[in-house]
Amino acid sequence: MEYKINTQNVNEDMSSLESQYSKLELDREIYLERGRRNAELTIPHLYPPKGSNEATEYPTPYQSVGARGVTNLASKLMLALFPPQAPFFRLDVDELVYKSIQGDPQQKATIEQGLAKIEKAVMDSIESNNDRVAVYEALKHLIVSGNVLLQITDEGLRVFTLDKYVIKRDPQGRILKIIIKEGVSPTTIPEKLRAKIITDKIQEEKKSLNLFTCITRTKKNYYVHQEINKVKVYEETYDFDKVPYIALRFNRIDGMNYGRGHCESYEGDLRSLEGLTRAILEGSSASSKMLFMIAPNGTTRASSIAKAPNGAIIEGDAKDVSVLQANKFADFRVAYEAMGRIEQRLQFAFLLNASVQRQAERVTATEVQLVANELQDALGGVYGILTTEFQLPYINTKMAMLRQKKLLPELPKDIVKTKIIVGMEALGRASDRLKLLQFMSDLANTLGAETLAQYINLDDAIKKFAVANGIDTQGLIKSPEQIQQEQQQAQAQQLAQQTFADPRVAIEAGKSMRDAGVSIGADENGAVELQQE
Repeated sequence: MEYKINTQNVNEDMSSLESQYSKLELDREIYLERGRRNAELTIPHLYPPKGSNEATEYPTPYQSVGARGVTNLASKLMLALFPPQAPFFRLDVDELVYKSIQGDPQQKATIEQGLAKIEKAVMDSIESNNDRVAVYEALKHLIVSGNVLLQITDEGLRVFTLDKYVIKRDPQGRILKIIIKEGVSPTTIPEKLRAKIITDKIQEEKKSLNLFTCITRTKKNYYVHQEINKVKVYEETYDFDKVPYIALRFNRIDGMNYGRGHCESYEGDLRSLEGLTRAILEGSSASSKMLFMIAPNGTTRASSIAKAPNGAIIEGDAKDVSVLQANKFADFRVAYEAMGRIEQRLQFAFLLNASVQRQAERVTATEVQLVANELQDALGGVYGILTTEFQLPYINTKMAMLRQKKLLPELPKDIVKTKIIVGMEALGRASDRLKLLQFMSDLANTLGAETLAQYINLDDAIKKFAVANGIDTQGLIKSPEQIQQEQQQAQAQQLAQQTFADPRVAIEAGKSMRDAGVSIGADENGAVELQQE
């Protein structure tokens, strides 16, 4: 069954953004409360309690498995989604376009090189903006609460946590409306708008004002506008695939406006581990306490015991003194065994016992591939959700912004129809290199190096290796004309040497060259070269 988007009700709401935000807050509150509960068991400062400020001291969990699990899983997702020193997307040409240019291999190679240049330009822009820092922070929020909002700007990524925005989706999960609430200083408002926004002295004295940003889906595009104190201060429209706002969900549930976090699925184990750890710590503290008891009718004085140094001699009866201690260490064994089982389950849930462990600073393509496979298998398709809902719109928007600035190289028009590939398929850029290497090696070992050189186009093979490694070949690889010229010069030098050695060779070579219309000359540097008559 296919649902049709009904934006009529969304667009008909003409009330202020502040009023719309208050209405949509009610639907968000239950998800925000779940996020706060999960943050208490993992990283408390991600979602502070209500009424918190800069001076608030956050409660510290008794166990660290939750915090280690969140940071570890966020790191692995980060490595798979944004692998360093390697593009996480591919630009490919439609198969129909490839078929139309099969008769011209040079054209095909030119297109592949152009696509590789675009990939490099986009990756350079991502590295310069340092978007990975924002992505890592967003992933932690995503794991804990299941929701986070990203904004793509020229300066880099901005992260909006769940308590900063509200969202409304259609039954298919497409975004109908997003409203963001953030504070702005009155001094940053332009003078032309300040008179309309700040109407009295009370508002002028405020340290900050609420800025509301609304992203609304229409029939043709996304309409973005901003309000401060019910006054519109900005508006813009974006195409569906170029809107700079990305609302992410960890677990996608159709029919719901918000997603569910990874920690929510394991809240029972996290809370049980928290309770057992607290009980063992408190019990151990009580068990470690030791008291000396003096019989009330005995001859030994309590003050003598308390004041006597080690090795002192005092008067008394040893039967009057006893030691009180809670010998309950054996009772903790059950709690320890339960904790061990819970920790083991949580290690599997947060990939703390993963087979892929970092051994060096440089990340290899094989490691990225293994991590991506592990995430895909362990998290039930969450990696696939993030590739479609995060990577694809992120790259589309990035490329649109770079095209607007004219920073991307131009490709042959009316020939190239590019498509963006993300996720597991995108990691195949490195696998293409391995496949090419394996193919060349198998041919050389089976048929011999001579046969390989006879049937393989070395120029095309070198360019494919360069594209697979992300290397720009401009000025690096010799052109066929340069190679031919060098071969002619080598032949001329060899012929000159043979002339001096044996005049008969020179006579025969001269006849052949005269018949072919070729003569021997010298260039400006005095080097011997062949010249066409």
